[in-house]
Amino acid sequence: MMVFAAAGQEAVQQAINALALGSTYALLALGLAMVFSVLGLVNFAHGELVAVSGYAMYLLHDAGLPFAVQVPAAIATGAIAALVMQRVVFRPLRGASFITLLISSFALSVLVQNGLRAIISPRQQGVPLPDFFNESVHLGPYVIGWLEIVTLASCVIALIVLTLFLRRSTQGLGMLAAAEDFQATRLMGISPNRVIAAAFAISGALAGLAAIFLVARRGTVDPGMGFMPLLSAFIAVVIGGLGSLSGAVVGGFVLAAIEVTLDATLPGSVQPFREAFALGIVVVILYFRPEGLLTRVSEAK
Repeated sequence: MMVFAAAGQEAVQQAINALALGSTYALLALGLAMVFSVLGLVNFAHGELVAVSGYAMYLLHDAGLPFAVQVPAAIATGAIAALVMQRVVFRPLRGASFITLLISSFALSVLVQNGLRAIISPRQQGVPLPDFFNESVHLGPYVIGWLEIVTLASCVIALIVLTLFLRRSTQGLGMLAAAEDFQATRLMGISPNRVIAAAFAISGALAGLAAIFLVARRGTVDPGMGFMPLLSAFIAVVIGGLGSLSGAVVGGFVLAAIEVTLDATLPGSVQPFREAFALGIVVVILYFRPEGLLTRVSEAK
């Protein structure tokens, strides 16, 4: 009985860890899916929005400003950087082929990374955060870090706010309509420029929010810090179904559950191959659900 109790306790603890990690993946995946659903663009420069937001926190800390200022500044920086990307790079390419947009996003990613290396530093820079991020709450036999609690709570709040925006506001309804049929939305008189700009701004704000928790976990920033989170977010979007906003969120939590489970169960000798096992499981999921877990019915036909 004690063995089963210990196993159950461990399972609950790992589920808590998966929820916290999945929250970060969900924020990034939702930002990717937001742009793809409207524009059909997989923005591989999305990871650089994370890096730019992280550097905003670093520069503000270096200037002596408190964490309470760094948080909204990181979110605003992500949104503004995304709008600049859209206006300078992607808007002139509107109507271009998928391959052209994809290559442009890769080129933009490299440009931003090298710009950060040249302007600030190619080395990691420390970003001290409030001490409570390192503290934990004990609920019976379970230990939950404040970082995990804040991450999960912020993700839930962000998703609720975004859902209310999409369902209750004119701009949000226009974005949902554009995600279903962009050409029909244009014929209805909805400005495509506003819809696309709003999608980029929201994706950038979500990237900025995710950057806060990534920086909190790492304690440092560097020009390439958004690359691995971007790959995880892209995998989450594919799992959930390209173009499905709710699927992106579900995919983020599914991917986190896979990674946390493998981390807890794989023996130490094969831990270096954890990512390979995770990708193998993702391939199996996509073999049985190639359209994704929550792809819209109209897309699945």
